[in-house]
Amino acid sequence: MAKRMVKLTFPKNLIKEPLTFQMAKKFDVLPNIRRAKVTEDVGEIVLELEGKEESIDKGVGYLEKKGVIVEPIVGDIIE
Repeated sequence: MAKRMVKLTFPKNLIKEPLTFQMAKKFDVLPNIRRAKVTEDVGEIVLELEGKEESIDKGVGYLEKKGVIVEPIVGDIIE
């Protein structure tokens, strides 16, 4: 199983959409929320994604296609 840390930034129009859940279910990826901040204008989530490397890639691609900004994270999180 592979693990990847990412920061997701949701624009205002996507804040209320269950995209993280849909990605996890559709691509069999286990998301672990490490940090989150949601305001009226933007949502930010730091996630640890666990699953097959190919599934994580497809899940990240799905989120990006929906309009979520996905950035890799190295360090900055307590293990």
